[in-house]
Amino acid sequence: METSLHRQLKEHYAAGSHQIEVPLGDYRIDAIRGKELIEIQHGSLAAIRDKIAELLTGHRVTVVKPIVARKKLIKLDKRGGIVVDRRLSPKRGQLLDLFDELVYFTRVFPHRRLTLEVALVEIEELRYPGHGRRRRHRAKDFQVEDQRLLTIVETHRFRTLSDLRKLLPRSLSATFHSGHLADSLGVRRHVAQRMVYCLRE
Repeated sequence: METSLHRQLKEHYAAGSHQIEVPLGDYRIDAIRGKELIEIQHGSLAAIRDKIAELLTGHRVTVVKPIVARKKLIKLDKRGGIVVDRRLSPKRGQLLDLFDELVYFTRVFPHRRLTLEVALVEIEELRYPGHGRRRRHRAKDFQVEDQRLLTIVETHRFRTLSDLRKLLPRSLSATFHSGHLADSLGVRRHVAQRMVYCLRE
């Protein structure tokens, strides 16, 4: 089922054109702005890799990848019920999370007709208690009723390898490995390894 977050982002990127959920050949396009096709992908970029590759043969495409920078958790007593708790999630998304998905998208990006836009967003997530066996054993057993957009904090657009390279620290030497990058950015080694892989590919 479509979330409010996905619907709100489609409306935002359609920019008042009202061209939302438009059939195009074998596909349905999230939004069209002028001659530009826009796909909102909150899930894995791998899931739309083939679709985007085919669309790029004759169209300009922008893929919007939302990353949750801040999440407010709204706990309900049951599905569609009343609010019993509100709190901020300790988890924070960041721009470098893009590389978690980009590793599966290197056959498509970069492309002269493709723009990859990362939208760092603040959302609220409505949850209610789950009903599985885990419930009595784990407090984290819940189901998500909906996600709603509160605000778009900032956006970043990528079209070329040079755009990605701007995320590298200037202190890096001309040749470096993932350990150097991890130390420079203050991130774990596996994050740097994904970045290096994407840049290399």
